[in-house]
Amino acid sequence: MSETSPLPAAPRRAYLDHAATTPMRVEAREALVAHLDLVGNPSSLHAAGREARRVVEESRETVADALGCRPGEVVLTAGGTESDNLALKGLFWSRRAADPRRVRVLVSAVEHHAVLDTAVWLAEHEGATLELLPVDARGRLDVAALEATLVADPTSVALVSVMWANNETGVLQPVEAVVAAAHAHGVPVHTDAIQAVGSVPVDVAASGVDLLTATAHKVGGPHGAGVLVARRGLDLTPLLHGGGQERDLRSGTVGVPAVAGLAAAFESAVKEQVDHATRVSHLRDTLVEGVRAVVPDVVLNGGDAEKLPGIANLRFPECEGDSLLMLLDAQGVEVSTGSACSAGVPQASHVLLAMGQSEEEARSSLRFSLGHTSTEADVAALVAAIGPVVERARTATRRVRR
Repeated sequence: MSETSPLPAAPRRAYLDHAATTPMRVEAREALVAHLDLVGNPSSLHAAGREARRVVEESRETVADALGCRPGEVVLTAGGTESDNLALKGLFWSRRAADPRRVRVLVSAVEHHAVLDTAVWLAEHEGATLELLPVDARGRLDVAALEATLVADPTSVALVSVMWANNETGVLQPVEAVVAAAHAHGVPVHTDAIQAVGSVPVDVAASGVDLLTATAHKVGGPHGAGVLVARRGLDLTPLLHGGGQERDLRSGTVGVPAVAGLAAAFESAVKEQVDHATRVSHLRDTLVEGVRAVVPDVVLNGGDAEKLPGIANLRFPECEGDSLLMLLDAQGVEVSTGSACSAGVPQASHVLLAMGQSEEEARSSLRFSLGHTSTEADVAALVAAIGPVVERARTATRRVRR
């Protein structure tokens, strides 16, 4: 009987969507696996429970060290979306309860949907008045507009939420200026720092923010684990009620293995941040230059604004971003449009629309994001594929327009 020929190895795929999620770090995986057999509930008083509690509290200390805050300020959650919801809803409810005049919620127009949709829900169901703060053509917050709306009626403002760095364009926001403007009127500030941690320096205490969101799977940790840093003394109304865990802000049994993996990922990502930024910014610049060489009319969204080192958002005139994504995927290159999708219907990116782009322009962009496993080969694969892909997408677009 003849030997069966081995199946050919699957071609290597170039993963350029680290802003969506990045592969787990070895140390995070090891920490998670090492604690899967841990039996005790961290809320139990016996030896097994105390051991589980020890792991949780040591992990909390590790996260606090990484983020520049106190361990008692770290609230463990199931991820970024929960943390954003707890921050906005919890703060709004508490501030309004203390003073019924405080109903205005100020958020930047380019926030992640975990913040935007939460703010919209508060407006539709809880009587909040939502105000979207404008950004300039580069996607950077207009601080003067924030100051003006605060001065107009500071006693009616419940909170301000401005992300540390945008998840689509990578543009860094003026967080310290936001804090200075808001705190001048006694208004607390929340920032979604999910994309920033591990890519740029993030220090809660130095920034002055009152609430900060971060999550594990963006820095090489497990899915389903995140944190909300909440300044001590800040009154928050919990979303979940039950056993009173996490300062009574997040009831529910803490997932010890996931928390251990989260802490390991945060520690490594922050420790390696400087070297990581240097390496991926070089890859990003190589990517942009390579794409420009074969698609000369490509546009870098965000222009010369200061950005995260690993994100490049490029606009390809006369192309549909979704078509480009699928054509690249067929060539083994995985990217993102960054746009929302409702019931299977592609929508233009709200971020790019807020930057002043037309619907057509906003639909013609792709986000390329690099991470700790990215290589020169990933970038080379994209550059090799992008020229024919763009030409094919443009041909399809021209046919439709005829």
